[in-house]
Amino acid sequence: MWQSPLKPSHSDQGRNTMSTTRRQSKEKIEESCFRHNLLTILTIASVAGGVLLGFILKGSKSEWTKREITYVQFPGDVFLRMLKMLIVPLLVSSIVSAIGSLDLSLSKKIGFQSIAYYAATTSMAVLQGIFWVMLIHPGKIMSKEEQTASIHQETRPITTVDTILDLIRNIFPANLVEATISTYRTVLIPPRPLLNSTVNATDMTLWEIKSEMVEGSNVLGLVAFSVAFGICIGKLGPMGKPLLNFFDSLGEAVMLMTNWVIWLSPMGVLFLVASKVLELDDFGVIVGRLGMYFLTVVLGLFVHGFVLLPLMYSLFTRQLPFQFTMNMGQAIITAFGTASSSASLPISMACLEENNKIDVRVSRFVMPIGATINMDGTALYEAVAAIFIAQLKGIQLSFGQIAAVSVTATMASIGAAGIPQAGLVTMVMVLDTLGLPADDVSLIIAVDWLLDRFRTTVNVLGDAYGAGIVAKLAENDLEIMASNGTVEAGKVPNDEWHTTSM
Repeated sequence: MWQSPLKPSHSDQGRNTMSTTRRQSKEKIEESCFRHNLLTILTIASVAGGVLLGFILKGSKSEWTKREITYVQFPGDVFLRMLKMLIVPLLVSSIVSAIGSLDLSLSKKIGFQSIAYYAATTSMAVLQGIFWVMLIHPGKIMSKEEQTASIHQETRPITTVDTILDLIRNIFPANLVEATISTYRTVLIPPRPLLNSTVNATDMTLWEIKSEMVEGSNVLGLVAFSVAFGICIGKLGPMGKPLLNFFDSLGEAVMLMTNWVIWLSPMGVLFLVASKVLELDDFGVIVGRLGMYFLTVVLGLFVHGFVLLPLMYSLFTRQLPFQFTMNMGQAIITAFGTASSSASLPISMACLEENNKIDVRVSRFVMPIGATINMDGTALYEAVAAIFIAQLKGIQLSFGQIAAVSVTATMASIGAAGIPQAGLVTMVMVLDTLGLPADDVSLIIAVDWLLDRFRTTVNVLGDAYGAGIVAKLAENDLEIMASNGTVEAGKVPNDEWHTTSM
């Protein structure tokens, strides 16, 4: 049958229809991908925008007062306060509901697996940090004049023994309500030479011992109570079900609030970063004497967070780590912007449960504990910093001293609260191991604010990988429990909250 050449054939029409369908499908996929990652893209852009805004404002006038910097930081401060507001209810409800809904034997198994992972990765971070600082040797011996001219940093007089005892005391808070707002701390009162000249003023073990409650939630004590309370609810069986339902509902309500707060993260991170750029006195310090130290710490953190931890994840889960890491993008950027692993906890849990589909019972058990005691980045930083300061002082370290640094840095990282620059406080323990005065922290204070962001990012990433590994190891046990009807499958019960669209 003859057909006009101007009229398309049925085969041409079919090809055109298929081509149009493919193009529309591709456009839908691209649109869906863009919408799914919109918040992460905005947050990444806010970091770059914050740096740019900071340098523009810094160049607009010769000097910025602290009050003016406070005004710039205000939106970021509000965002940070919102996140911190959610920490206590999220932490308590998550741990209690997760442990209470699990069989006691499975809770023990997941707990032991988590602790084993934390111990292994923290030790690995410390040893790797020691390796890099000994290999690169960033510390050049300083003259007496340079040491005197360094920025003076006020440090609290404290001994290593007192720090460890305070850590144990805080595990068992005397008042649970008080633990939500304050933490116990030992205070050493130096003697008055005029009244008591026989006491050695430099021997802190002879000083008067007092105590005080300082502002900041006792996260360690709240975690310990929540674990014990969750075990008790699990032991009660049907009688404890109403109480368990309450904590389940509380956790879901807090996660819904978290979703609302998450959408403020681009604005908050933008002004937090901009204010830190304004506070920077001399950028040349970073690329000058402390440049090699800065690069050594960043190199160690990068290798640990983006090479060793992903390899461990792949080894245990038999999966490539790239998609897992990308799905944690929002939490990673927030950790960098806020420099607080505790403040990033709500967002980290949301990314794990929604994007990486980690079982709720695992993520809400592992993540709050990890944010409290698993500080890989902090442990690596403290080991590198202590040895770097010893190198500046021209001190030759023995094998025994290096071993002591590794043990002390591991313990100190556990005692470091998940708040900005808490590592400087526990650094005193590590310096004390090498016989160095606490005032030597002033030698590295100029770049600590920036390194704090990098190590917090690795802390959060380490917690996330731990949750992924533990979830994979406990996968069969959780499926058996769900199939037997012991507990409901631990999936996100409500899709109305998520981190990708409103």
